[in-house]
Amino acid sequence: MRAMQWSRGGDVVIRTQSETFDKAQERDSAVIPAGEYVKIQVEDFGSGIPPEHRQKIFEPFFTTKRTGEGTGLGLSTVYGIVKQSNGFIFAESEIGKGTVFDVLIPAVDRRAKQKEQKLIAEVVSQPTQGEQVVLLVEDEAPVRAFASRALRIKGLTVYEADCAEAALKILEDKSLKIDVFVTDVVMPGLDGPTWVRLALMDRPGTRVVFVSGYAEDAF
Repeated sequence: MRAMQWSRGGDVVIRTQSETFDKAQERDSAVIPAGEYVKIQVEDFGSGIPPEHRQKIFEPFFTTKRTGEGTGLGLSTVYGIVKQSNGFIFAESEIGKGTVFDVLIPAVDRRAKQKEQKLIAEVVSQPTQGEQVVLLVEDEAPVRAFASRALRIKGLTVYEADCAEAALKILEDKSLKIDVFVTDVVMPGLDGPTWVRLALMDRPGTRVVFVSGYAEDAF
């Protein structure tokens, strides 16, 4: 969203604080359970978001930018990460005055979290027998991080590559078992369909999922 015209300058204010709710809270049709939260507030003083766009800003591929200027995945990626963290995100905007985003993430005990992470590190190593393995290929780092996290939450083992050439390099290890290729279609260098055709020569039968906002002409 063009909330601010960076060529003209502007300020973005980021605030953090703790929030404790003794009882459930209702906001924008969402119910926030009682508990302790970390609140992150991001405020700009730009042109604001028109009312007709406010209900769409978290939708994947929605953008007001011209073709080629962006994928429309920025806020949808943020929304996905917040939701996977059992959090909430809200937006308020006024034309001519700017926009405020409030993110609420459940607070955790740091010591308990460190203990949990240590246990996870001890358990998770190589894929266990029967575990599905995904090779994820995506050149945009934020999108790749979001997709990788979502797949791992579902219990999949994920190998990541930031381009087709890197993916083919990973596949040179013939002992590596890959069940599914999940790949962007449009990337610098080899595109998705091209590298997949090459990979399937040595790994026929591997399942493929293509993901892209610009797939119409690429296929």
